[in-house]
Amino acid sequence: MANVSLRKLNIVLGGKPIIRDLDLCVEPGEFLVLLGPSGCGKSTLLHSIAGLVDSDSGAIEIGGRDMTDADPSERGIGMVFQSYALYPTMTVEDNMSFGLRIAGTPKAEIRRRVDRAAAMLQLDALLRRKPAQLSGGQRQRVAIGRALVREAQVFLFDEPLSNLDAKLRAELRRELKLLHQALGSTMIYVTHDQVEAMTLASRIVVMQGGEIQQIGTPLDVYERPANRFVAGFLGAPAMAFMEGALDAQGCFEADGMRYLPADESRPAGRAAVLGIRPEYVKIHADGDFVGDVTLVEPMGNHQVVWLRRGQATLASLVHDARSYAPGERVAFSIDTARVSLFDPASGNRL
Repeated sequence: MANVSLRKLNIVLGGKPIIRDLDLCVEPGEFLVLLGPSGCGKSTLLHSIAGLVDSDSGAIEIGGRDMTDADPSERGIGMVFQSYALYPTMTVEDNMSFGLRIAGTPKAEIRRRVDRAAAMLQLDALLRRKPAQLSGGQRQRVAIGRALVREAQVFLFDEPLSNLDAKLRAELRRELKLLHQALGSTMIYVTHDQVEAMTLASRIVVMQGGEIQQIGTPLDVYERPANRFVAGFLGAPAMAFMEGALDAQGCFEADGMRYLPADESRPAGRAAVLGIRPEYVKIHADGDFVGDVTLVEPMGNHQVVWLRRGQATLASLVHDARSYAPGERVAFSIDTARVSLFDPASGNRL
């Protein structure tokens, strides 16, 4: 296990700043997920840690050693890409051992490492097959195994599940988490998929525009987003926003609604934006507010009921069997202990 430390990192590509003055510390044994939309700089950041992209300024340390200008082969990392990048004419065993053979690793040691990785990834019965004889999930396991046999200090994953269908993604997601628990290695994982981030991460780093928006545990980032971008990016359906104001008593008012958020530190007498996640909205006969059903989305074990209240559209997660129809008027309440308030100008959490 090794820590990874980035200090004042700046990366410019084609004259455009991609990473701006970024500081980040990854603890030994941590599973850190870099999360953000396409173009936010997360893959560029990962590639700079791997030594595939040069930084313009700043420092990269791995295991306490300055690796800013080191070659990729000197950094003690194992990397898994979105593309499997397997040699089509080689067997699974040969693909996994290729780097070790090139490095002159003794045959007995190669056998030990390949057997260990194959057992972890359930590839024992596939070692004699070639990539064309494997499914997409099996190919990605081979790519992961090729990184594991290096027994690296740090493992880097660049959207490794993006090319798989939903079922395979879910299966490999579980396997990756179990793999991390078994190895205890430091892992840095890039994704734009919030489900992957929430289920895999020890901590999530939410990025936008080459900058870190928030760092925290999945629960912290989800429950207490630092700004509107983080709040809107995490969650499915996404957090709904209502523009209004806080009166002198700190009560939020908008679209004929008035209630007191539970946060005792809330400001008063100013404009504010209220953020409400679907699970905070409960439809029931004694609800404090009334809205009109605009859409119902059956999801199997629950349904998403969309409500219109004034200028705002809210979603509610309903887990009972009651049916709703567009145009129906329903009463609902909002869990005031879990809402978020944001500044309308900066977007930062109040």
